[in-house]
Amino acid sequence: MASLDFEPLTYGELSPERRPTLAQALVPVLGVIVFLGIGSGYLKLAPHGPLLWSVVLTGLVGYYWMGLSWDELYDGIADSLLMGLQAVLILFTIYALIATWVSAGTIPGLMYYGLSILTPAVFLPATAILATVVAFSIGSSWTTAGTLGVAFIGIGSGLGIPEPMTAGAILSGAYAGDKQSPLSDTTNLAAAVTNTDLYDHIRAMRNGTALALGISLVGYALLGLRAGGAIPEGQVAEIQGALAGTYDLSLLVFLPLVVTFGLALYGYPALPSLVAGVFAGVFTTITVQGAGFTTAWDVFLNGTAPETGTKLVNDLLAAGGVSGSAWTISVVVAALSLGGLLEGMGVLAVLAHYLARGVQSATGLVVSSGVSAILVNVFSAQQYMAIVVPGMTLRNLYDEYDLESENLSRAVEAAGTPTGALIPWHAGAVYMSGVFGVPTGAYFPYYFFAFLSPLVLFAMALNGRATTKKGPADSPTAASADD
Repeated sequence: MASLDFEPLTYGELSPERRPTLAQALVPVLGVIVFLGIGSGYLKLAPHGPLLWSVVLTGLVGYYWMGLSWDELYDGIADSLLMGLQAVLILFTIYALIATWVSAGTIPGLMYYGLSILTPAVFLPATAILATVVAFSIGSSWTTAGTLGVAFIGIGSGLGIPEPMTAGAILSGAYAGDKQSPLSDTTNLAAAVTNTDLYDHIRAMRNGTALALGISLVGYALLGLRAGGAIPEGQVAEIQGALAGTYDLSLLVFLPLVVTFGLALYGYPALPSLVAGVFAGVFTTITVQGAGFTTAWDVFLNGTAPETGTKLVNDLLAAGGVSGSAWTISVVVAALSLGGLLEGMGVLAVLAHYLARGVQSATGLVVSSGVSAILVNVFSAQQYMAIVVPGMTLRNLYDEYDLESENLSRAVEAAGTPTGALIPWHAGAVYMSGVFGVPTGAYFPYYFFAFLSPLVLFAMALNGRATTKKGPADSPTAASADD
């Protein structure tokens, strides 16, 4: 087999002579496109089956065509699942947290008071701004979406705002804040794999993030003006009455919120902060809402189906608990298995390499880096890989073009972090769709930041603002590159 002149990142540490040719790399990739297109698109199947077909085809290519052993293929799957284990554990925890926060009155309380403060005209931009602030403060888009985001879906529905619009606004704010937070795992990862100082990386993203978010806010303000006045007469009062009649809505119901965000702000990682939020939710369910110990923990496992007397409120507050996460987690496991095979076989690195071979300028290199991140998102189904693969595969090219490493770190995060939630089988999209109860295809057109973040990156590259040359060691600034 042809040897490539680069060191691709592979789980199996395959020797150069066993790396895939372009044909061997394209067959499983085309198979994924066809299977997901026909299965999920034409046949309207859930993604589980098409993902399994893709895993089998990819494994057969690796075993029979590339001559890899079962152990090598399995190691790729296992290492991908290990990398995605935190996401799986967060999924379990978030489903439990939502259920316990409903039973505790936390989410009903947020809905009740939010309906008193917000209006349809300002709701969407206000939601995006608040999500940005919270995600920046705690460094987690997933935590923001799975806690405040769920409540805002309910508030928006009460105000007559379509749920897909609300989901798009939450996602735009959550990912914008996450990208700029020094506490974010993806922000730290992008800096680490590209050998970039963390704060240089954050500063490099600042203008592009602000522009993309600013345009998004204008779009949400226009949507809000269009939605203004759409709320049915008396609906807010009916919803608030149903909430107040079912739950004790004293300020004590916000204890789980204070515990979770307090720990996150103090610097605890997302998973233990969320687990603490689950315990606080159970405690509040027992002490404030008067539920029994067994009942509170049954909600943790099996979810909640409140009877408030109003169908809209019942539907908004129905939560599946840990047992309700099975559909979502099974998709994530299948997608991670596929991504692990593609990565372990060297397929993703080969695609990134051939994409980089067409680079003729500094601008083209930045654009190719962003496109690579998006493609790896599509085929690996996890944002970590979308940052790691192009970040480690392409960084030597930035040295060849005498470009600062922050150009690469900005490119892979601007394109890789927010776009995952647009891809239906991606771990981020499956998670967001699950916690919001809104299909990916429904919120897709309203998630403005996911489109604007890479587009702004590409526009900045075209005018030289994303191609910063290395300067002298004692120079405080560097000049822009000429293509």
